[in-house]
Amino acid sequence: MQFYNLKTRSHVDVPEGDVQKKKMVRKTKNGEQTRYALMANYQGSTLYRFVNEATYKATNAKEV
Repeated sequence: MQFYNLKTRSHVDVPEGDVQKKKMVRKTKNGEQTRYALMANYQGSTLYRFVNEATYKATNAKEV
């Protein structure tokens, strides 16, 4: 799976087995906002990739 590394400003390929998924919910003044992210550790950096709900549910990664 491809992630963008902000530190090196380049795209990196991470194996599917090293990817985890995380659901982030926060309260706003208008209600709740839910964001779906895929996370990977690559060379000591945590990489995030924000995805939509359908992609989040279709991914077979372990949930954190």
